[in-house]
Amino acid sequence: MKSTAMTIPAEDTSASSEPAAGGNKKRVLVVDDFDDAREMYAEYLEFVGFEVDTARNGMEAVEKASEGEPDIILMDLSLPVMDGWEATRRIKQDLRTKDIPVMALTGHVLAGNAEHARDAGADEFVAKPCLPQDLENKIRNMLKPSKGKVRGG
Repeated sequence: MKSTAMTIPAEDTSASSEPAAGGNKKRVLVVDDFDDAREMYAEYLEFVGFEVDTARNGMEAVEKASEGEPDIILMDLSLPVMDGWEATRRIKQDLRTKDIPVMALTGHVLAGNAEHARDAGADEFVAKPCLPQDLENKIRNMLKPSKGKVRGG
């Protein structure tokens, strides 16, 4: 008789232990109207240990931000119903959601867009396409507790 027991690779356990104190997974709200992009980022982030919620437009993003209390929001800027600029403004003006970091994602990398995104309240600006690993690294950096934000300058 052959035994065909499956074993879980060691690297799978590290993803579940990473997400912080008390085993609470960090929650990411992925906002993108393009199904493939939204699903790819959501699946990858779940795979590396995040809890993920998604939204297809800015209005849905604003609602889910106040209801779901995500730890961070990945906000596409070109969205139907309400664009990402306005959704970010509303999230940052609401006392319940103003402290949630917003990472603006866009394929429209025009001069001034990063500045406009920051003016709308975005905490970070990332050009698409972006490798999921790079996005994960930026998310983890943004979620790190700030230990006296003193950086030369």
